Amino acid sequence: MTCSDTSRVAIPPMDTHNQTLVKNVHPSDWVNPEPAPLYDLVIIGAGAAGLCTAAVAKGIGAKVALVEKYLLGGDCLNTGCVPSKSILAAARAITGIGRANQYGIHLEAEDIKIDFAAIMKHMRKLRAYISNHDSVHKFQGMGVDIFLGHGEFSNNKSVRVGDKTLHFKRAVIATGARATKPTIVGLNEAHFYTNETIFSLVKRPDHLAVLGGGPIGCELSQAFRQFGSKITIIERGPRLLPREDPESSALLAQTFDHEGIKVKFNTQLKQVAVGDRKQLSLEKNGNLEILEVDEILVSVGRTPNVSGLNLKAADVKYDNEGVHVNDFLQTSNPRIYAAGDVCMEWKFTHAADASARIVIQNALFLRRKRLSSLVMPWCTYTNPEIAHVGMYENEARKKGIKVDTFVKNLNEVDRGIIDGEKGFVKLLLKKGTDKIIGATIVANHAGEMIGEVGLAIVAGVGLKTLSTVIHPYPTQSEAIKQIGDAYNRKRLTPAVKTLFSVWLSWMR
Repeated sequence: MTCSDTSRVAIPPMDTHNQTLVKNVHPSDWVNPEPAPLYDLVIIGAGAAGLCTAAVAKGIGAKVALVEKYLLGGDCLNTGCVPSKSILAAARAITGIGRANQYGIHLEAEDIKIDFAAIMKHMRKLRAYISNHDSVHKFQGMGVDIFLGHGEFSNNKSVRVGDKTLHFKRAVIATGARATKPTIVGLNEAHFYTNETIFSLVKRPDHLAVLGGGPIGCELSQAFRQFGSKITIIERGPRLLPREDPESSALLAQTFDHEGIKVKFNTQLKQVAVGDRKQLSLEKNGNLEILEVDEILVSVGRTPNVSGLNLKAADVKYDNEGVHVNDFLQTSNPRIYAAGDVCMEWKFTHAADASARIVIQNALFLRRKRLSSLVMPWCTYTNPEIAHVGMYENEARKKGIKVDTFVKNLNEVDRGIIDGEKGFVKLLLKKGTDKIIGATIVANHAGEMIGEVGLAIVAGVGLKTLSTVIHPYPTQSEAIKQIGDAYNRKRLTPAVKTLFSVWLSWMR
């Protein structure tokens, strides 16, 4: 049979690039195979977690079925990492042009043409090309049975897809999450965008209101500002990126102010009306204000996809926060596991990948790999980037862990000075030791730099050892070594200096 309920998938605009994308990740002529009598693993959801689980499980010889009702590749390929980083690359190119004058390269503003439609077309081209990595035919070639259509549990031992029933020894719920849509009067009628729809734009909005100052809101706000849109961010709290260090948030707020991005803190959107433009009723400290914009981007979080799976029939506990799992990613039904955004606080592609590998070890083998054993880095890809791994200072305080904090500003590092960087490297050590328990890096390429510290934490390498790593000169990552030097100088107490003086006198 041909997949039915979702056979006519369309992603506007349906140009040649989006046609290629759909052909790869949800072809309309796909025929679901006849199910095997029994699968070692049935996976519902073919996003990052589901695809990784399927590939690894099949690679070690398991009989695997993969069920997807929409697009293989999930959020990352289609509406997340791939399209967003493509347009962020374009925005960074524009930022570089804007900074050219400080290097003696003089460009006239009227000679710079920003073609928004071409930027978005280039994004679609790259996404279509990368979709080959997640294609139906690629996974079919691996030997994975692909079922396109809505999947739900029949009972605690089988999954139904259309008129097909898939019996399993183990199952994995990897249905991901979707953009949270707040209940605000008039918002639905005003037609708003989320990260799931914003990449279908072909015309740049003149004034874009962004609801939420989290990672997605900040990244896209900065990109659209570089493309020429007027941006107003509406944030309920007192700062951007509330999860990050206050210093990081403050630096980003300063950057946004310099770039002309307006941020309204401690402000709530109460109502939306539609006239010639979209009128947003905003409230701050009891005072009302009307803001007129052309388009609205809603970016207030992610909601796990748990509805429509018939989880009660599978004896799987869940709520609005997602599927309930233990530290082994096992649900209340010991035969069923979950991975990725549907069950974890870390809603990142690399976290989904890591959770998939835990599921493989625990579901198919006797090893007991724990989610709590992971050292998870993340990065917000603004300019500058904000990357973190391990604990924050406030987390350490809550756990009663005393810390020593070392900070190196990049404007004190030679390469940072050359590049005109505004950022820093911060390392947290367990007090009185060289054990690294957390790090934040704010820099243009912080996401690339954080891995060195993450490796040190995973390997149990202290700052004394990390300080011996030789970095090429000049690089911004020298800031990590310079923090190591600062730590070593702190260890040079007056008593130690006296001993050194005695030794040096004797050496003469």
